[in-house]
Amino acid sequence: MMDRRRGLGRYGLSLLRFWSVSLAAQMEYQLNLIIEVVASIATLAGGLFTLSLFYAHGQRLGGWSWEEALVVLGLSTFLDGFSSTLLRPNLGELVKQVQNGSLDFVLLKPIDSQFWVSLRNWSPWGMPEMALGFGLVLVGLVRSGARPGPGGVLAALLLWACGVAILYSLWFILAATSIWFVKVWNATEVLRSLVGVGRYPISAYPPALRLLFTAVVPIAFLTNVPAEALLGRTTPFWCAASAGLALVALICSRLLWRMALRHYTSASS
Repeated sequence: MMDRRRGLGRYGLSLLRFWSVSLAAQMEYQLNLIIEVVASIATLAGGLFTLSLFYAHGQRLGGWSWEEALVVLGLSTFLDGFSSTLLRPNLGELVKQVQNGSLDFVLLKPIDSQFWVSLRNWSPWGMPEMALGFGLVLVGLVRSGARPGPGGVLAALLLWACGVAILYSLWFILAATSIWFVKVWNATEVLRSLVGVGRYPISAYPPALRLLFTAVVPIAFLTNVPAEALLGRTTPFWCAASAGLALVALICSRLLWRMALRHYTSASS
């Protein structure tokens, strides 16, 4: 037990040092904050404008009211900010490390390699988008009249955590395939486009696409399922399905990484 605590403490200290160094490096370009704020506002305004087109005549989109759809859009905006803060800086760097051979040095370090490549960097420039997304969720909840109790909020937080785990696993699996295919930028762009589907209620899509975005590419679990929990419409089935899918996705990402490392040919060999 003592050794486990020391191990967790070592990883926590490593994470603190990673992020402090990353923050110091990022703060050299403080103008980026203004650029990212403007870009985030513009992106959100574009999303709101597109969504408003579906509600131009007062109809409901897939059974969702305008206010309820704002919650979905807010959660999607938050996840976009999370991706910019943590996923893209790290998993995009993994592709470069495979290309230039610097992954060799990561594998020599006395720390779990997946932990390193997943959390080594972070960028504060995605945080304005996260704040805007959180604010939009609150606006949608207030205007829809939803009053989630402690249980609903807890369920939404757990489902949101499951969505983050699924999103991370999808990003990591694609990044890990760079060990075989080297260049996977096109695949990551496809993933970003697919995740963008979750900006709108999945029930508004045709049945075939609803099946695709729920059972094949689980986009619905990233935004729609947590939104339904906040709005008091979720069911135990969807909670269990989200938790199970998140666990399976994390296990698959771990197994794929181990298999990829067995096929990795270092730059020095």
